[in-house]
Amino acid sequence: MSRSEHDVLVVGGGVAGLTLALHVADSRRVTLVRPASDDQGASRWAQGGIAAVLSPQDDFEAHVADTLVAGDGLCDERAVRFTVEQGPSAIEWLLSLGVPFTRDSSPTASYPYHLTREGGHGARRIIHAEDATGRAVLDTLKRHAVAHPSIVIRDDLTAIGLLGDAEGNCRGARCLDNQGRLLELLAHDTVLATGGASGLYRHTTSPHPASGEGMMMAAELGAELMNLEFQQFHPTCLYDPEGPPFLISEAVRGEGGRLLSNDGRRFMLERDERAELAPRDIVARAIDAEMQRTESPHVWLDIQHLGEAAIRHHFPTIHAHCLARGLDITRQPIPVVPAAHYSCGGVATELDGSSSVPRLYAIGEVACTGLHGANRMASNSLLECLVYARSCAARLAQAEPMDSSPPSSPRTGERHVDAQRLREWRLCLRDTMSRHVAIVRRDAGLDAAARELEALSREVMAVMPEAAPSATLASLWHALRLARLTVKAARARRESRGLHYNPACPHHSESGQASRSSRLRLADLEPVA
Repeated sequence: MSRSEHDVLVVGGGVAGLTLALHVADSRRVTLVRPASDDQGASRWAQGGIAAVLSPQDDFEAHVADTLVAGDGLCDERAVRFTVEQGPSAIEWLLSLGVPFTRDSSPTASYPYHLTREGGHGARRIIHAEDATGRAVLDTLKRHAVAHPSIVIRDDLTAIGLLGDAEGNCRGARCLDNQGRLLELLAHDTVLATGGASGLYRHTTSPHPASGEGMMMAAELGAELMNLEFQQFHPTCLYDPEGPPFLISEAVRGEGGRLLSNDGRRFMLERDERAELAPRDIVARAIDAEMQRTESPHVWLDIQHLGEAAIRHHFPTIHAHCLARGLDITRQPIPVVPAAHYSCGGVATELDGSSSVPRLYAIGEVACTGLHGANRMASNSLLECLVYARSCAARLAQAEPMDSSPPSSPRTGERHVDAQRLREWRLCLRDTMSRHVAIVRRDAGLDAAARELEALSREVMAVMPEAAPSATLASLWHALRLARLTVKAARARRESRGLHYNPACPHHSESGQASRSSRLRLADLEPVA
């Protein structure tokens, strides 16, 4: 095992991690640990865009109000206002870097870039780069980061845990290189930008979803986790059993896409007055109910009425992908199904990204800022990545003195765990979460999930003491404990709110206690014998 010293260590290199690195690097040296492939993260797959008040016809109060409604009574209004008010300057920064946002060529346009509308928004405020915004932003940020002399990118390492000292400070991360060798990266300050936890589920909207690894790394040092029960399922993932996961952007419905049941009925009109533009939790539950009613594996999203020219112009990436899969969306409706997409919960943080653990920060989907409450409104996520990366960078601009002892290193074994066994455990975890802790949760199902996850934990824990360090095993162990905490949070919430729906308690609780954000620590998890 080797040790190296670093100033600011960033774990994760999506939009949040790269934004922070670029802002901090003018005053401090940054080491960025990120996957070699951009496919292994949510940022590249973000199609729709970034929500911000940019049009003269829009205003901060309207964006704040829409976000509060979507969050179903659980948003932190202070975080909402902070995020919304910082939005325009964050977009201006991206424009200064050269992000190729789609321009509006209309002679009546009041803003030079095209703004679309998505579910939950009362105005057009989504700036986008065609239908591949995440890719455009990520590519631009990465290009600038690679060129910056104060940023070192390590794409040959995988973080498997954090380092802590006797005083309770975070002191960096434990990583494995491509040969499986253990390295300890000691850091003055550590920032997690590792993504969410949609990988806990069987069907997701990205090919290589995170499974809450960063959340549990933080929890191992004592960080508080917040609102884990609110896992968002995107209503419209392409139904393609033989193909890779592929998201059909919210903007498709924003531009007039209609959801149809298998018998051709436009069912959202009777579910919500906002129809297809209702918040995602409502749309996902409606689709789930229609699938059960018609015993169909999917519903249909129809945009043929927009015309071929508009479809090709607004959705070139979606059109090309579907065409490659044998589906011409200019002439056929799109088969869609809900899939795990975004974690509204995560490491509880302040407005500057700081966690309850000194020297440990969290930004992006791994964090819970209070912005989303019980349900994320479309395209507020990339906005959150940008705003909190920038606020965290401002906090880190000057290194604060640190009085710290050397970090402790946990003992490791030498026995390698069979890869097939690890795959089977992972499938078992995802199956349990998908059956019992998905769009609709029932008391009996949550009880069953708790039992199944506890039994699986016993199996995995039995090999942990003698196991050699392994990225796959570490990810599974993090995911398994996060799943158990998620079930614990879901069982404790005796109401239905936002993304958490339980038919046994279908309404908002009248008790003030139930309507608060949930907060858990690793110590709250019952030990497995």
